[in-house]
Parts: sequence; structure tokens; C-alpha cells
Amino acid sequence: MEKEIIIHKHPIGIFDSGVGGLSVLKEIKKILPCESINYFADSGNCPYGSKPKDEALSLARKNVEFLLKLNCKLIVIACNTVTAVAIDSFRSKYKVPFVGMEPALKPAAMQTKSKKIGILATENTFNGRLFKQTFEKYTRGIEVFVQPGYGLVELVEKGEQNSEKAQSLLEKYLLPMLAKKVDTIVLGCTHYPFLENMIKKVTKNSVTIIDSANAVAAQTKRLLIEFDLMSNDAIDPEFIFYTTGEKTIAKKFLSFEKGSPYRFEQL
Repeated sequence: MEKEIIIHKHPIGIFDSGVGGLSVLKEIKKILPCESINYFADSGNCPYGSKPKDEALSLARKNVEFLLKLNCKLIVIACNTVTAVAIDSFRSKYKVPFVGMEPALKPAAMQTKSKKIGILATENTFNGRLFKQTFEKYTRGIEVFVQPGYGLVELVEKGEQNSEKAQSLLEKYLLPMLAKKVDTIVLGCTHYPFLENMIKKVTKNSVTIIDSANAVAAQTKRLLIEFDLMSNDAIDPEFIFYTTGEKTIAKKFLSFEKGSPYRFEQL
């Protein structure tokens, strides 16, 4: 019994190639306020989206094993690229439950009125099994326009998501979609929600913007319940942020959570 209680107290592990997964962490904290979280940002090797699959897989494996050493009871892959290239092998190799990022094509297909949706993601995400499977399942009768978001992750990592350069890139990627009468845009990278204000500016609020963070948070809760891993005590949770990059940017992204007891560790 004591062993079970200890496991319940273990943290959820979340990792991404950088700060993008904080968009997921934010939603997880909303519905699981009693859970401790260890977040790992591999900003020193960011971005993953344009790397060869073998390299992205190798980096992701190191991230998983780092979080397992911290006794994480469940791991959230808060990265569309890594989910696409690695989640199947991780689920077969490791004993802990994994939650990945699935492209939000289903809600987009349900909401579009023009029957035309745009998807902004990384190349590896578009080439992954999950994307192809979800695409085939939910987009019949709908025109889908895909666009790799080259350079966007790097801007977010530098805290330049509201810069002129970000606006210029988004205009290049999104205006052709608008010309095709797209009315819904799927953000297929966890970094992209931090560009939402700029996307609204570029599109003049003419599209519905969808990402997967809420669904990932809900799935995390479902799996904690299914595997009897929910924290069941009133002890204040701990939030530790590990990064291979600079701590400054991460602290800036978390500044909206005033008073949150984050501890920052630079690796």
C-alpha cells in the first residue's frame, strides 16, 4: 500500500524540443491541479521538426530516459514531431503510459463551414503515421491545405512570436490559405499556440484556430484514472522545469502564472 501511495505522488513528465509544450502544460495544470510536473525542454537541440527522423528519435529517447530517472509515472510527449516518429516504439519499450499529440483534424473537420481547412505543422508531423491515419479518417469531402511552418519554432524559442519577422512568415504561410477560402486553421506544433495573437492579426480574425492541448490534457487525466495513478493527497504539487537552453525565455513564458512554485534547472 505504501508503495502505491508513493507512485501516486510521483510527477507527470512532459517534454518537448523547447518551450512549445508549455501550451500543453498549462492545460494539464488546469484539470490536474494536484499533480506534480517535471517539464523537460531540449531547447539546446531545438527544433526537432526539420531533423532527420533517426536524430529526432534519438534525442527523444534521451528525454524519456531522463524523465524516467526522475520517477515520472506518465509521460506526455508535448511535441507533434516526436509523437509522429517515436510514440509507437516508446509505448512498446517502456512500461509507463504515454500521451502524444494527435493533429486536431477531427474538430477542424466538424467545425469548418467552407469545407476547407489549413494545417500549419512540421515536415516530420505531416509524414507521420498518426497524421496520415487521422487525415484519412476525418477529412473526406474536405479540402486540406498543408504548410510546414519553417522558422516559426525558432522565433518562439527566442521569444519573438510577436515580431515583424513572425508576422512576415505567417503572412507567407497563411495568406495563400485564406485565398483558398480556408475558414479553420489547425496548429500542428505545440509552439504555434504562442503565435495565436499574430495569427489572428494576419487573418483579421477570419478563421477558427484549433490546437490539441485541451484534448491532450483530457487524455492525460483519463490515463491517470485508468492506471490508478492520480495523486490522492492534499500536499502542494511541485513544478520543476529542466532545460538544455537558457532559463530566461522559459521564465518569460511562465510569467503569466504569478506565484507558481516553479524550480528551474539548466542542464
